[in-house]
Amino acid sequence: MRNIAPSILSADFGHLERDVRMVNESAAGWIHLDIMDGTFVPNISFGLPVSAAIAKVAEKPMDAHLMIVHPEKYVERFAALGVQYISVHIETCEDLSATLAQTRTAGAKAGIAINPETDAALLTPYLKQADFILVMSVHPGFSGQSFIEGSLEKVARVREMIAAAGADCFIEVDGGVGMQNIEALEAAGASVFVAGNAAFKAADPKAAIAALAGL
Repeated sequence: MRNIAPSILSADFGHLERDVRMVNESAAGWIHLDIMDGTFVPNISFGLPVSAAIAKVAEKPMDAHLMIVHPEKYVERFAALGVQYISVHIETCEDLSATLAQTRTAGAKAGIAINPETDAALLTPYLKQADFILVMSVHPGFSGQSFIEGSLEKVARVREMIAAAGADCFIEVDGGVGMQNIEALEAAGASVFVAGNAAFKAADPKAAIAALAGL
């Protein structure tokens, strides 16, 4: 069974508790929180107060993707909410090693997110310091984008780099994930799959999540 992480960004914010409870009852493995600051990415999504409200209802592990500048100011606060997986962008961290260590010390698993245009080779010095790598298969900041061609190859390359480094981290993929590409992404080396519109915009979201999970 695949680990599906439905992205709350695609939920109906007028019925947020309902949608989080739907994820609780579904075959999803995680709940994905897209945190955007309007600076690192063009849009603003939500922050700590909404995340805290989600945490009160969520029964699945929460996964916070911090698309923000100065993530080191916030990782401990997200971890304090009970967020178990926190990813920060290699493009925005001034001291990535320190931020990864800070995340782990706060009690969360530490991930490195990497944008489509960023060379995967930049990950090499940090692979043994991370618990997972979040490969963006769309440009961050918007939901509902199309999957970027070349993302499969990037996932496969990151998998090879992890093996070559002798690192112990897994690969999460975010952006345009659906039934049309999830098997290929899994074969390339991904083990966690963020699903936004493929989950929440489906006629039957729970059935869509089950299908993505391979049930």
